Amino acid sequence: MDMDMDIMEIVDMIEETVNKASTVPLTGKIMLDKEEILDYIQEIRLVYPEQLKEAKWVKNERQRILAEAEERADAIKKSAEETQEKLIDEHEITRQAYEKADAIKDMSEKEAKEIRMDTDRYVDEVLADVEHRLDLLLRKVREDREEHMNN
Repeated sequence: MDMDMDIMEIVDMIEETVNKASTVPLTGKIMLDKEEILDYIQEIRLVYPEQLKEAKWVKNERQRILAEAEERADAIKKSAEETQEKLIDEHEITRQAYEKADAIKDMSEKEAKEIRMDTDRYVDEVLADVEHRLDLLLRKVREDREEHMNN
């Protein structure tokens, strides 16, 4: 089997196998090739760690992006504070520096918050997709197992 397949493709192949399986007359049950089903299960076992690894990568990437955003916010804040100190001698210049520093700080905090929110949304979407796919797969495997046990 192809290592580039995802779990849902394997589930589709299992479903196709089940749909094409020979029926046992008068029972509503089907006959499946045990080796073929076991091959699919083995493929799932091989593919699952890769998809889990991808989800972990997404999580790590989120953390990296958040760290970069925080570093950027800190750098902007530090820059604003340095600017503020340089302009402290004259009253008007000092007042303007405070305003500018506050605006930069607010902007950087807003930007960092937006990046965090976007990253959280992205991670949640990816993890929800993986969870959904795994739920479908697990449900299908349970159905196939139960059907197999009832035969």
